[in-house]
Amino acid sequence: MSADLKERKEVKVATNQGGIIRFFKDLKGEFKRITWASKEEVKKATCIVLAFCLIYMVAIGGIDFIFNKLSKIIYK
Repeated sequence: MSADLKERKEVKVATNQGGIIRFFKDLKGEFKRITWASKEEVKKATCIVLAFCLIYMVAIGGIDFIFNKLSKIIYK
């Protein structure tokens, strides 16, 4: 084995030490850095999403209705 290959293997072994325990410690640290949205921001975002969903449903329903009527006229 070359010296370079041995060094790479040693680095790989060193980075894998700690495994699952280190992962969960790092995960805990990341959760502490999260900034959560306020209740008002969540309510506002939820209302916007619901409004767009309603608009989308009405638009798709209207297009479906139009194509349904057109297909009945064409194939009659």
